Amino acid sequence: MTRTPTTTSSTSPTASPAASPSASPAASAARDGFTVRRIPQTAPRIISADEAWHGEQPYAQDALALDFFGARDDEEFGRQPTRTSQLPDPAPLVGQLAQAIMEVVSGQRPAPQLIRHTAPTIYSVIARQAMVAGRRRAPGPRRPAIVRRVRVCEPADGIIEACAVVVSHGRVRALALRLEGLDGRWLVTALTIG
Repeated sequence: MTRTPTTTSSTSPTASPAASPSASPAASAARDGFTVRRIPQTAPRIISADEAWHGEQPYAQDALALDFFGARDDEEFGRQPTRTSQLPDPAPLVGQLAQAIMEVVSGQRPAPQLIRHTAPTIYSVIARQAMVAGRRRAPGPRRPAIVRRVRVCEPADGIIEACAVVVSHGRVRALALRLEGLDGRWLVTALTIG
């Protein structure tokens, strides 16, 4: 309530609030120098679902729109295929990779040594197998894996499919690999251990 001086006109200057019992409280407050005002509604107005759906758009700060996943990015910054003529002979590499893979899978060699030569999906499978083998590994020295034979074929330029026969811990095992020439080096993109 606010106090505001008011001028009241009354017919009898000697009339008192107690003299008229039927006088309203607003009238008696006006005579005392106060004005009674209604409190305004503070609740938000009720709107329909259509108004809510098509209402004002929220403020969004202006920003530069960038497409981080465009095809152009892959062409410029993705892995670049390399021709076979620009890469080293794959046969010795296949033998070395077969031996290293068997040693990692058996827990004799750390898996990160193969990260540069394998695709991320292949590396994750090899690292998981190495972790399991590390838990099962019996203590004591073990002989390294021995590569007995390597076969290499080239189905397309920059792609090598190879197989290797490896003797590891008294077992003869076979590996099948697919190597692709990417970014100037051979990369294992598919692997099967039998």
